[in-house]
Amino acid sequence: MKEEAIEVEGSVVQALGAGRYRIQVDDTDHVPICKAGGKMSRFRIKITQGDRVRLELSPYDLTRGRITYRL
Repeated sequence: MKEEAIEVEGSVVQALGAGRYRIQVDDTDHVPICKAGGKMSRFRIKITQGDRVRLELSPYDLTRGRITYRL
């Protein structure tokens, strides 16, 4: 059975190479590395440092995630 993803919001701290970003999760010290997922990458929606985003974290590995929406 597939586990549900954990949805959180945060802000982009740093843009890394290959379409990856460091995201500072709200109200925590957690800084996972995330990629733009789904239609974000398909339609090449730009994400820059300081943007507010919604992301999904895997319950198995909280250091990786997928950006689902730019706020």
